Amino acid sequence: MANPNIVAVATIFGESVGYNLTATTTTTLMTVSSGKLLKINRITCANVDGAAAADVTLSVTKANFTSAGVTNFDTSGTFHLAKTISVPADATLVILDTPIYLMEADVLKGGASAASDLDLVISYDVIAV
Repeated sequence: MANPNIVAVATIFGESVGYNLTATTTTTLMTVSSGKLLKINRITCANVDGAAAADVTLSVTKANFTSAGVTNFDTSGTFHLAKTISVPADATLVILDTPIYLMEADVLKGGASAASDLDLVISYDVIAV
């Protein structure tokens, strides 16, 4: 997909979703739909286990795209936002507080070292171009 021009936006919807990371393997959390751009504003991870720490892993699998003005970068592949970062019992970790964009067909994946111990809350804007 070509990098969309967000000056000519049709709609922007602000949304938040929550996930309990029930799998100890990295699973698909979000896939960006065709004709959409996701601006992820914040991701927090809370350990809901009162006794034990758990590790969080969060990654983005990029689909091929054409950049508008940048060269010499990976146009596809999996890149980690967090890699086996320990979240103490009854604690919250801010994984992302500076926005990033996910383009059409990009996939956000996540997993935990202990099933059902970690909750994610993701705040984002869906931009339709």
